[in-house]
Amino acid sequence: MIFHRSKQNQRKATLPLNSTLYLKFIVIYIVFGFLALFTAATLTSSLTYTSLKESAASRLYSEATVFANDYLPDYFNEFLSSSEVRMQLEGMSSYTDASVWLVDREGTLLFSAHPDIYPSAPSAIENFNPAENGSSTYQEGNYHGYFSESVLTVMVPVIRGFSTDGYLLIHKFVSDITQSRDMLMQFVYITVIIIYLLSFIVLLAFQVLVYRPLRKITEAATQYASGNLDYEIPVTTEDEMGYLSASLNYMSSQLKDMEDYQKKFVANVSHDFRSPLTSIKGYVEAMTDGTIPPEMQEKYLKIILFETERLTDLTQDLLTLNEFDTNNLLLNRENFDIHEVIKNTAASFEGTCTHKKISIELVLATKHVNVYADKRKIQQVLYNLIDNAIKFSEPESTVIVETTDRGDRIHISVKDYGIGIPRDALNKIWERFYKTDNSRGKDKKGTGLGLAIVKEALQAHGENINVISTEGVGTEFIFSLPKKGN
Repeated sequence: MIFHRSKQNQRKATLPLNSTLYLKFIVIYIVFGFLALFTAATLTSSLTYTSLKESAASRLYSEATVFANDYLPDYFNEFLSSSEVRMQLEGMSSYTDASVWLVDREGTLLFSAHPDIYPSAPSAIENFNPAENGSSTYQEGNYHGYFSESVLTVMVPVIRGFSTDGYLLIHKFVSDITQSRDMLMQFVYITVIIIYLLSFIVLLAFQVLVYRPLRKITEAATQYASGNLDYEIPVTTEDEMGYLSASLNYMSSQLKDMEDYQKKFVANVSHDFRSPLTSIKGYVEAMTDGTIPPEMQEKYLKIILFETERLTDLTQDLLTLNEFDTNNLLLNRENFDIHEVIKNTAASFEGTCTHKKISIELVLATKHVNVYADKRKIQQVLYNLIDNAIKFSEPESTVIVETTDRGDRIHISVKDYGIGIPRDALNKIWERFYKTDNSRGKDKKGTGLGLAIVKEALQAHGENINVISTEGVGTEFIFSLPKKGN
């Protein structure tokens, strides 16, 4: 797999993070503080004022109602003297810090009491209307122009028997309520400012826990985009950022391994193609310029044919491995008789075995047994394993292909009595183009891809393959396949 990095992508990857994301959070933090203060100064202030006004009006109305119902009827019944009523009104005025008027049914003033800051009561209320409050318990305004600033006015009738003898009015400056609201709003502003300052801790936590690790991750992405796969992100936490950093480190190591493998792969392919091509080119040039006489050309044409077959085998193996490398590899699984495939595959080596005086012995568990797999790929696995066994066996030896029925699986073994595999090479034989030494592949026809194809094919089936080998004694490959389901 070859990775292409465009210049445009590299430019995008190197964009700095320091003036974008963090600046946005600072701007959001400042805007949050402004909105919090603005909301407190407008909505909270308005709601507080309305609540205080309603509460004050309700309290005044309750006080007026009690006074009008419990005390003032006695005055109209002549049970209370004028001085006693005046004293009661002054007490109410002092208690409520408001101006208190008692008028008759026509609005003529009978008694009044008020703090020093309030104006004196008129002798009669012009255009007096007992129903001017409507359905509300209070009205707000300068009350017929008798006050220089806005007041809350509550009016309660004084009822004696079934008739109304007068009205009790209480006027309270709205500025008193405004002062109470401003006092409360000071605490609100202080609370908002404290919360705003405490929320700065969240910004600091974001910088430490998110922004700084994110900058390191961005720097790593920039390094990877520029080709520096050795760059490593320090992992200091076990949270999502730590997991992301560890994942990127793992990704970079995998990309580096893949890049190293790609270089090695290209070098191996180039080497394996160069040797036969050089040989073919040299012999063809020698025959063309007459260096090789016509009577000897047949010998060298056979060599050219042999090298061509090597190139054909190498190309076919590369195509096969490329098929396994694709992510969308689809296996054509089917039920088939594995013993029949083994027999047919072994029969295809009859000529080679006769030439090398090697025999193939089949030890089959039963006459017929079905497995569920991709028939073509399993046939290729068997072909490569038997080909390897024959290739590395001594003349007049035996290659044994054996099957064992073990429950729901069939185990297949290919065993030779050849030169064996060195212990330090057992884990490397599955690598592409790997060859242990010059003794392996004496015929020089091996591509070094056969066992890689075997492993890829079995892994695509979800199966593994094991190898047992002793140098100078022989080698055995064992793998398994699922039997036909009932």
